[in-house]
Amino acid sequence: MEGNMKVAIMTDKMKMEFTTRPIPKPKDDEVLVKIGHVGVCGSDLHYFEAGGIGKNIVHPPFVLGHEAGGTVVEVGKNVTHLKVGDRVALEPGKTCGHCEFCKTGRYNLCPDVIFFATPPIDGVFQEYVAHEAALCFKIPDNMDTMEAALIEPLAVGMHAARQGDAHLGQIAVVTGAGCIGLVSIMALKAMGVTRIIAVDVQEKRLQKALELGATDVINGMEKDTIEEVLRLTDGAGADLTIETAGTEITTRQAINFAKPGSTIVLVGYSASGEEKLPMSLALDKELTFKTVFRYRHIYPVAIEAVAAGNINVKGIVTNVWDFDDIENAMIQSVEDKANIVKSVIKIN
Repeated sequence: MEGNMKVAIMTDKMKMEFTTRPIPKPKDDEVLVKIGHVGVCGSDLHYFEAGGIGKNIVHPPFVLGHEAGGTVVEVGKNVTHLKVGDRVALEPGKTCGHCEFCKTGRYNLCPDVIFFATPPIDGVFQEYVAHEAALCFKIPDNMDTMEAALIEPLAVGMHAARQGDAHLGQIAVVTGAGCIGLVSIMALKAMGVTRIIAVDVQEKRLQKALELGATDVINGMEKDTIEEVLRLTDGAGADLTIETAGTEITTRQAINFAKPGSTIVLVGYSASGEEKLPMSLALDKELTFKTVFRYRHIYPVAIEAVAAGNINVKGIVTNVWDFDDIENAMIQSVEDKANIVKSVIKIN
């Protein structure tokens, strides 16, 4: 396909502009995708607001966005499983395929991964992208490109639930009811967990958690979280905790209210990257800690769960913005976290 496309570029902290670039040409093993929707991730907002995350520093101009769904408009000559017109969810990380982690199926740990919107790799706040066909997963007719875009954050929540061996009969606590907390709640419910307690300090997020599957909520600004979890579990504590808030306070609380012998899955990144934790208590309880870095082998399962109606992934979305309004969308998403849980950009 010939011609130019519109691209939104981050030019500075809290600044975005539009430019035009040539529509990319797909390689033999790639497809060209016309982007329909792109979700705004917390990492996008952090890059936009702070200019970097740890060692990953934005050097403008930079294209944000990695949660994408769209329609195939051109296929490379070696591609056989996709055709023009197929709608797809794009898994954003291309791995080397040759390292120890790729060869053992843990490709999310590949040290040479090329991941959309992780500096210096541009993201997909643009009209078209050429992407490896093996990382483009066809969605069924009863799904749309917004749901396809939301498969990416859902995959994180499903990986977290898998890491915690979520199953029927558990009482699970999810600390943090932002986007990843909410998809974790939906994943836990889909995997059979019947009692899910959500913890946050924003009332709107707690109400959204109840809407999407939480059975109980705790506002950490109003009540003592540890006491409330113990009260709700008749003193036993949580069988499984998924920590998505990324704060030292919530992680310490998780260790305190965890049932002896239980598992805590750490998902959220702390601002400092370092936390002081009551490890003696964790040892006394013989707790198991699992961590999450993105996901692996999840997209087909996540798509099936959404298509079957087991997970209402659109339920996390609070705001949909037109592409032309993307700078305002990003600014509002940074400044109004109390009301904006999840933003999605409609590209086409």
